[in-house]
Amino acid sequence: MQSQGNRASQFNPFAIHGHVRPGFEAVREAFTGNFSKRKELGGACSVYVHGEKVVDLWGGIRNKRTAESWEQDTMVVVHSATKGLAAMTLAIAHSRGWLDYEQRICEYWPEFAQNGKERITVRQLLAHQAGLFAINEHVDASVVADLDRLAVVLARQKPEWEPGTRQAYHALTLGFYEGELLRRVDPQHRSLGQFFQDEIASRLAEDIYIRLPESIPNSRLATLAPPSMIEMLHGLGFHFMLDAMNPRSNFHRALVVNPGTGIYQDAQHVYARNLEVPSGNGVGTARAIAHAYGVFATGGRELALRQSTLDLLASPAIPPTCGFYDECMKSEDVEFSLGFMKPGPSWPFGSASSFGSPGAGGSIGFADPGAGIGYAYVTSQMGTHLTGDPRDVALREALNFAIAHDVMEHQPA
Repeated sequence: MQSQGNRASQFNPFAIHGHVRPGFEAVREAFTGNFSKRKELGGACSVYVHGEKVVDLWGGIRNKRTAESWEQDTMVVVHSATKGLAAMTLAIAHSRGWLDYEQRICEYWPEFAQNGKERITVRQLLAHQAGLFAINEHVDASVVADLDRLAVVLARQKPEWEPGTRQAYHALTLGFYEGELLRRVDPQHRSLGQFFQDEIASRLAEDIYIRLPESIPNSRLATLAPPSMIEMLHGLGFHFMLDAMNPRSNFHRALVVNPGTGIYQDAQHVYARNLEVPSGNGVGTARAIAHAYGVFATGGRELALRQSTLDLLASPAIPPTCGFYDECMKSEDVEFSLGFMKPGPSWPFGSASSFGSPGAGGSIGFADPGAGIGYAYVTSQMGTHLTGDPRDVALREALNFAIAHDVMEHQPA
C-alpha cells in the first residue's frame, strides 16, 4: 500500500515530511509557513536537544527545473556554513593536544613565516583577524586540488594590514589556511576533508562531506535556485551589490576571484567532486549538521572532545584592536572566534555561549551549549539577507517558543 506521505508528494510539490517530538509542533508550523509565506522552494530543518532528535523535517522540491521532490536523504551545498564544520576539525586537534589556539602558526608551519606573518596566532587567523582574506596570485581548481602547491601560494601571501588590528571576513581563504594547518599537526597528515570524514561524519554515521566523492549520485543533490536581480537589490542593497562588483573591493577579492565561490559548482555533477574548499563546499543534510553541533553542545563524548576545548568555543569572541567592524562585509558587530561565528547584536542566535556558522543563501548550523541544542537549516532557494534569513529566523523563534514551554511544563509544581 502506498503511504499517505508518498501520495501527498505526488500531488503537492511542497509536501512536508518528517517528524517533531510532541511539544515542538511550532517548528513544523514555521517550516510549513516558510513555503506559504516566505518563498521557500525546498529545504530541511533538524534540531537535537540534549542528544535527542526532536525535529527532523524536509519538504518542497530539490530541483526547480525538474520539480523533483526533496527527499529524506537529499543533500545540498551550505556555502559558508561549512566554516563551522571545518572549525570542528581544529577543535578535535586542540582536544588531542596537537594544536594550541594561542600559538603562532609558524610553529606548526615554518614556511608560513613570510611577508609579515611571523607573529600571527592560530586564534587571530580563526577570528578573521590575520589580514589574509584575499589571495593575490591566480588560484584555480588545479591549484586548490594540489594541496602542496596551494600551501606554497598561501605561505607567500602578505597580510593587508597589521595582523590583529582589523577584522575582514576570510570568505574562502580561511578554510585553505585551516586545511594546511591541520595537515601539519595531524600525525597522519590528512587533508581537512578526509579528517572530517574520518573523525566526525563517519563516527556519527551521517551524510555530510567537505570533499564530495564521485560515488554520490546527482539524484541525491539539491540544486540551488538563485534569487532574481530585483530580490538581490532589495535584500542586499544597491551599495553592497556595487561593492561586490568592484574588482578592487575587499568583498570582490575575497569571494569572487582566486578562486571564487564558483569553483565548487559543476554543471555536469551539480557540485565539484574530490575538491576541498573548507570555507564553502560542505554538502550534507540538515540532520547531519544538527547532529554534529548537538554533540558539541552536550559534552562531545562521541567525538572524544575535552571540556576545556568546549569551554573555549563557548567563550566570548575577542575583538581586534580596531573593534568588530568587518572590512570585507562592511558591517558592525559581526563576531568570530576559533573558526566559528558567535552571536552578536548584528546576528543573534541561541544563547551567549553559542557558536556556529551561517552560509550565503540562508543555511546555518550552530551549537548552543547553554540549552544543549544542535540546530541546522538548509535550503535550495538562495535568500538575500546578510544577517539572518527570514526562514531561519522563523524556525529559530518557533524553537525558542517550544523550548520555553517545554521547560515550563517540566518545572516542579
